[in-house]
Amino acid sequence: MNTKTKLTKEEKEILDSFEKGEWVPVTNLTQRKKELSAYARNTLRKDKRLNIRISERDLIELQRKAVKEGLPYQTYISSIIHKFINGALVEGTTK
Repeated sequence: MNTKTKLTKEEKEILDSFEKGEWVPVTNLTQRKKELSAYARNTLRKDKRLNIRISERDLIELQRKAVKEGLPYQTYISSIIHKFINGALVEGTTK
């Protein structure tokens, strides 16, 4: 490795893990690729519709935040739900 290469913290952790021999090859790469491809396809597929009623104030705020993110508001709402379901967005505590 070039000693002048700057690694991020995450890259350094990955390199350290690899150098410690913590990585093992996949036994059936073709099958694993098929599985991961199916997971990705199912994750990205949007085949269900959800209709909900929310306050106008909440909708306006969601639309405003979606504009800041550069997303259509329905896509923004879908991403919030997806993040929450997968643990990337957690409930806050109220005071």
